[in-house]
Amino acid sequence: MRKSNFNLAPGLVAIALSLLAVTACADTLVGRVVGIADGDTLTLLDATNTQHKIRLAGIDSPEKGQPFGQVCKKSLSDLAYDRVAAVEPTKLDRYGRVIGKVLVDGQDVNLEQVRRGCGWHYKKYQNEQRLDDRLSYNAAEGSARSGRVGLWTDLEPVPPWEWRKARRK
Repeated sequence: MRKSNFNLAPGLVAIALSLLAVTACADTLVGRVVGIADGDTLTLLDATNTQHKIRLAGIDSPEKGQPFGQVCKKSLSDLAYDRVAAVEPTKLDRYGRVIGKVLVDGQDVNLEQVRRGCGWHYKKYQNEQRLDDRLSYNAAEGSARSGRVGLWTDLEPVPPWEWRKARRK
């Protein structure tokens, strides 16, 4: 009797899934925005009825429990909810979300959130952005700060990454 080698199967499955994830990040995703989780996360439903959690690349918006968290969620909803969006993916995060630039009617939604004072330009990951996006997002944050727009009306807004870190302690 021939012994089958099923020990290879998990490894092959992992490799196949990794290749699929890389391929998924290479192509633009197009679909309808069917959910808004917060100011920088949405759900896209594609033509095959597959839902994709999308994290807006290059920005970090206030969390739900933070000041301006709900305002920024509503801002993203106004920009994208129930609209057709194209997502230019850059990578998958550790939670399996697609990180990408979201475009609705040609408008960069990520950039618009920063312009509205609904997010910081997430400089920790700026090297993952194209140079023109990096410069635009940085300038948008500067304008929102100096114009005291959105979260910048607060004298000392707490960046979400600091807020999350404090909550973990």
